Amino acid sequence: MSEGQAPPIGGYFELEIPARRELPHAGLRYYQSARAAFLALLRAGRPTRIWMPRYICNAMLAPLENVGIEYAWYDLTDELEVGPGVRLANGEWLLYVNYFGVCGAKVDALLHRFSPAQIVLDYSQSFFSPPHGQALATIYSPRKFFGVPDGGLLYSQIPISSPDEVDVASFARTEHLIKRLGDSPEAGYAAYQRAEESLADLEPRTMSRLSERILASVDFESVRRIRKENFKLLHNRLGDDGGLLAEMDERDVPLCYPYQARDVGLRHRLISNRIFVATYWGDALDRLTPDRADRLVRNMFPLPIDQRYGVADMERISAIILDKA
Repeated sequence: MSEGQAPPIGGYFELEIPARRELPHAGLRYYQSARAAFLALLRAGRPTRIWMPRYICNAMLAPLENVGIEYAWYDLTDELEVGPGVRLANGEWLLYVNYFGVCGAKVDALLHRFSPAQIVLDYSQSFFSPPHGQALATIYSPRKFFGVPDGGLLYSQIPISSPDEVDVASFARTEHLIKRLGDSPEAGYAAYQRAEESLADLEPRTMSRLSERILASVDFESVRRIRKENFKLLHNRLGDDGGLLAEMDERDVPLCYPYQARDVGLRHRLISNRIFVATYWGDALDRLTPDRADRLVRNMFPLPIDQRYGVADMERISAIILDKA
């Protein structure tokens, strides 16, 4: 609808979507992707340098290269905390990922260790964690948690102007969502890859009206409850196996169950049973030591626990994992 036009009444029906709900967090700015939100933040804040974890996707480096900001790598400890070698100088920032949505306590420790005004929290894997009021900024990626074609959210202590342009490419990114709903994940996978590639355009735009409306229809409390319950169900089955990379505490709402296993056939076994697990992040392999590459990438299986699934699904996943024949 063009600005200044009266809202339409009548005519054909639009896609039927439940009533609007409030997002879990207030004061957010809406962008077409998390990396576009990061770019807007960098342009506004202009740090002299930013410290980045080696364990992160290359997509988050593109905004730094766009602005021409120097970055330095830091290592994570075995507990997914910032390693001891980091010293932040004036004007420098540090970006920390709330890995798998289960690192809330580690964020608290980080903000005691460094000046919060120099910390950018990447909550792409932690949609339900509220922005920390003292941190410089918090970035979210709702696409990791919900079926929306695009979207990034930013909470910032730095004043940032809203983009002049609204993203209108969302309609071209809906094919995989519709095929996943009405057909199968296999049928929509090529379209999913194309949709992801289309978000490489970093120039900040306001989140599409389609994504904003879909996101506003989500029953967030139900999603929160189901994810936590499914995490606990898997942990009850797999916890004795000793494979959990990071534990959930009561305030965390996880992205997945980050399971570790030196089981060379597990990924194939899961996929052959139509249980699809991502790899976080293959493009970080060259930056990691061999033992960390094995632990965080090759032998890490982010098991699905999202709001589409329940007890029977968690039982099916755990039975396949524990059947090591």
